[in-house]
Amino acid sequence: MAKTDKKKFTMPIQKNIALIAHDNMKQDLIDWCLENKDILVKHFLCGTGTTAKMVAAKTGLPVRGFNSGPLGGDQQIGARIVDGKIDVVIFFSDPLTAQPHDPDVKALLRIAQVFDIPIANNRATADFIITSPYMESTYDHELTDFNKVTTDRANTL
Repeated sequence: MAKTDKKKFTMPIQKNIALIAHDNMKQDLIDWCLENKDILVKHFLCGTGTTAKMVAAKTGLPVRGFNSGPLGGDQQIGARIVDGKIDVVIFFSDPLTAQPHDPDVKALLRIAQVFDIPIANNRATADFIITSPYMESTYDHELTDFNKVTTDRANTL
């Protein structure tokens, strides 16, 4: 892929953070949010169904809720990533319990990777992300210009 197939994007100082947790991990995410409340309150928060409601109720943080993960919430967050409306994902996943919506989870992880979105799947990674100097500043990164790639591909067919 040529350098011209890249496009510069800037994450704002005030990040859009998605909060997600599997059932066995919800309390861990709530505890983490309480520990990092002073940082999180400076950003826009959203999350999947029950997780968003529980975090908001137990921390006092405003969290916009989407559908529950098994009912499409993971896909709603993935769509917001594609639209450039999510900057960071904090997803406390349960690695020891099979999830009925595992394909949705994998799709969310893949789309976060494609769009170069920081994603934490555990507390240690979440701690590194939330304490990064980039959480208090803009962050420039380059992404593939998918519109150009699609147009170029269509012109060669």
